[in-house]
Amino acid sequence: MKTVLITGTSKGIGLETALTFGRASYKVFATMRNPENASEFKQKIASESLDISIHKMDVDSDASVNNCIDSIFDTHENIDVLVNNAGIERHGSIEEMPMDDFHSVMNTNYLGVLRCTKALLPQMRKNKAGCIINIASVAGHISNSPLGAYAASKHALEAISEALAQEVKPFNVRVAIVEPGIINTEMANDISVDGESIYPHSKRFSGLFSASLKTPTPPSLVANKILEISESNSWKLRHPVGPDAEPFIAWRASMSDEEWVDWNAVNDEEWYNSVERDFGLNAR
Repeated sequence: MKTVLITGTSKGIGLETALTFGRASYKVFATMRNPENASEFKQKIASESLDISIHKMDVDSDASVNNCIDSIFDTHENIDVLVNNAGIERHGSIEEMPMDDFHSVMNTNYLGVLRCTKALLPQMRKNKAGCIINIASVAGHISNSPLGAYAASKHALEAISEALAQEVKPFNVRVAIVEPGIINTEMANDISVDGESIYPHSKRFSGLFSASLKTPTPPSLVANKILEISESNSWKLRHPVGPDAEPFIAWRASMSDEEWVDWNAVNDEEWYNSVERDFGLNAR
């Protein structure tokens, strides 16, 4: 039986990924900060008789990560797949967002991945087998307000994953980056308007996300892609997921940096008209 450790499984993509691997007959170690709040998840595990165990882990803490993984290794020799999914989002302008939010986003979305990877990699390297799947985002390619802090963390995750892939390939350890677009998760639905901001971007992107989520893409789509990657023999590094992921990335790549800055700096009417023209979305 193959084993997988997944972070951030309390909801959204992480929860769906744990269930998807469990249904595929994996032994799943589902980690989260607050297992005591996972009553519905536990009921589903029991009702479907899935081999999923829930473990307390806070990826923001070295001690929490190491204690959790050490306890798993006390009873299980190998972890075949690591899915670094845990992530948070904070949005707002660079000027107005508190420094604590910048620290929190980078600590979870970037350093959290490093903590888990460093804890499991020695075993994978020695066994000359393993797969590390990092959940990044289209925001790993596209940086725009009010998602500057989030985009910075995902750009960092993309970069470190690319470097990691080079280091571990000689040891037969695969690295993959999953890049979801706008997925129907609590995180996406929480992109809200900051009515106090002096900048217009919060209102604009709240409208863009709301318009996109009217035809929602379920997190199960991402979960299925993660399982597919784990079971393949592919060394492909990047995997955009969702109907808008590749179009968004291609759209940004079609512009020069200066054109991208100018597009985000136009007045509201021009911006809304552009979104409607290019994507058929009424973000007003």
